[in-house]
Amino acid sequence: MDSSSTPQEVKRPFSKVVIIGAGPSGLLLALLLAKHGIPVHILEASSQLDSQPRAAHYGPPAIPEFVRAGIADAIRARGMVLSDVEGMDLRTHCLPLQELDRLMLDEVTGKYGGTIAWEHRVVGVGQDAEGAWCEVEVGGGGERKVVRGDYVVGCDGANSVVRRSLFGDEFPGFTWDAQIIATNTYYPFEEKFGWHDANFIIHPEHFFMAARITRDGLYRITYGETPGLTRDEYLARQPWKFETILPGHPKPDEYKMVNFSPYKMHQRCAPKFRVGRVLLAADAAHLCNPWGGLGITGGFVDVGGLYDCLAGIWDGKADESILDLYSEKRIEKWKTIIDPISQENFRRVSDKDPATRFERDEFMQLLKKGKTDEAFLKELLTAPMDVRYDFTQHYKKAA
Repeated sequence: MDSSSTPQEVKRPFSKVVIIGAGPSGLLLALLLAKHGIPVHILEASSQLDSQPRAAHYGPPAIPEFVRAGIADAIRARGMVLSDVEGMDLRTHCLPLQELDRLMLDEVTGKYGGTIAWEHRVVGVGQDAEGAWCEVEVGGGGERKVVRGDYVVGCDGANSVVRRSLFGDEFPGFTWDAQIIATNTYYPFEEKFGWHDANFIIHPEHFFMAARITRDGLYRITYGETPGLTRDEYLARQPWKFETILPGHPKPDEYKMVNFSPYKMHQRCAPKFRVGRVLLAADAAHLCNPWGGLGITGGFVDVGGLYDCLAGIWDGKADESILDLYSEKRIEKWKTIIDPISQENFRRVSDKDPATRFERDEFMQLLKKGKTDEAFLKELLTAPMDVRYDFTQHYKKAA
């Protein structure tokens, strides 16, 4: 047969991406890359997906990534779309994070050929001209091995080993002198008290958020607490806190709490999100407090942008310099949008003088205007999309 008639194998500039962390951002990145045909291998320190109460609501900037990953319909089918947030139609997608993680993992490994290694704890990262590698501790027996790839992406959370391998303890920013507790709790906010799907209570001491996360009435209740106590002390105080802060002042037999987890809050950003063939995304790269959901949403937008950069290199539409742009632009978005807005969100909900907060808060006044002006509300709600950045505009122009 004439060789000119046989399909020519496309020579790719790299062969594999190693992703550290099977959390939401690592799994979404793996799904986007694998769906595009790029081989991915995930290393996860734990033996299973995380089941602690974490994010469950994903703002509009994250939705295009769910669509590209092919999971938007499944999220809506398994979860729901919250349309009543403080009395406004905000169209926030909702699915408990452990369920979203499972959905993405099944897609990556079951449909697109991605692989995952459980109980592979990364203890160090290195690189050379040929690629990057991770030194990994396997299981609990002390066995170590090296896993190589063309790129290593740290999606390994706030205590990222990948980030520490690059920058040591350098993680500029601050930790809030505040404590929050996240719970998943069944309580009839809507049926008994007429509350919205998502509610934010401003109070100097007893601030909290209550947002529906399942159709059968499970709510994420996240509330402020006194800093400096132990987990057991917080757990012992929880019945008193709920009786104090929740409508109806319920006793423990009037609700069902299924998860409880204390969290510290941080505002931090790594110096760079790219050092050669090693990259950072999501909580490994930057942190913010959870009020407003900019942490999880910003992480999903990070990996969507990183996917565009790596896919551009894979397809020959971009060279490696686009990864420097990834670092530059995502840091810029953190500094100009994620950090200042999330800080203001927390200061708002924990305001020391709630009675005068509205008259001092331009954003709250704009939201009130949006309740009666649909055109203005639509304009207001498109503003969060500014956290996105289109890296495909830097692809090489077709001849």
